[in-house]
Amino acid sequence: MALMVAVVALTVVNLLFGSVHIPFREVGQILLRPLSSWWGAQDACLPADGLGEAIIWRSRLPQALTAIVAGAGLAVSGLQMQTVFRNPLAGPSVLGISNGSALGVAFVVLLSGQLGGVALSRLGYLGDAAMSVAAIVGALAVLMLIVWVSQRVQGHVTLLIIGVMIGYLANAIIGVLKFLAPEEDVKSFVVWGLGSFSRVSGDAMLLFVGLMGVLLPLSCLLVKPMNLLLLGDRYAANLGLDIRRARLSVIVSSGVLVAIVTAYCGPIMFIGMAVPHLARALFRTSDHRVLMPAAMLSGSALALFCNFVARMPGFEGALPVNSVTALVGAPVVAAVLFRRRRDGVGE
Repeated sequence: MALMVAVVALTVVNLLFGSVHIPFREVGQILLRPLSSWWGAQDACLPADGLGEAIIWRSRLPQALTAIVAGAGLAVSGLQMQTVFRNPLAGPSVLGISNGSALGVAFVVLLSGQLGGVALSRLGYLGDAAMSVAAIVGALAVLMLIVWVSQRVQGHVTLLIIGVMIGYLANAIIGVLKFLAPEEDVKSFVVWGLGSFSRVSGDAMLLFVGLMGVLLPLSCLLVKPMNLLLLGDRYAANLGLDIRRARLSVIVSSGVLVAIVTAYCGPIMFIGMAVPHLARALFRTSDHRVLMPAAMLSGSALALFCNFVARMPGFEGALPVNSVTALVGAPVVAAVLFRRRRDGVGE
């Protein structure tokens, strides 16, 4: 309940505060106007300022909704990876899926100027759509490779090392593309790599929220296999769990969540690794029936907080979200680990 209240409160804070001051009453009028029109009571609310209405509907509300679902998706993905690999430092990018998204975007952004003669950054919405598609294709390509490898190796550590090597290989190719690309294209790719909740708006925001609204409930279906995986492979197998199929299902679920979030928001770091630790510390349990919704709500709250800090009043424009998530997430993980060590709880 407290986490739900925190998410609602932080959503209101994100709507109220920014570089342009909009009074609380006016924000309420802007949000209630569609309901008033639906009920045929257009005069129930005072007319809101046109600039404030544009800021709320086109910027702040889409950013808040994007942060809510993206934070929840990354938190669930991180929880799934830490469960599968039994590693507290595992996160959504542990298998190189985020690097695959970056590689897909790099091919489109860094080669567009050389092959097509026009930088992708000059194509507006068409360029944004091409980047999203490229990120999804790159992430899913790496995910398919990981799935293929997972069917041929037995150990978690081997799969983890292969995922890390895929990430290094993707980064190496990206480095070569950066070296060969024009400066304008390199800048566009670097800006994309900083991560942002402000890229998604309009129909793209509705599609993103809709996709995550389907994927997140589906990920909850894996709660029972994840609880069994915590018992160890032999014990889980004795209880009737197909270890290979369960591990593959969790990896695919985590990979798809990361692919969608990265495609729309860019690579958002640290939320996926920090939030599962925060959820375990708050509820003091390893039961995924509790941890899964707790991670979703905690991830949404942390993403909303980071989004607010990134565009805090007084800043011109917005800070890179990845800088804020690292500043907030690193102390959270450190504090949780120190607390677990102090309480005598091993990893």
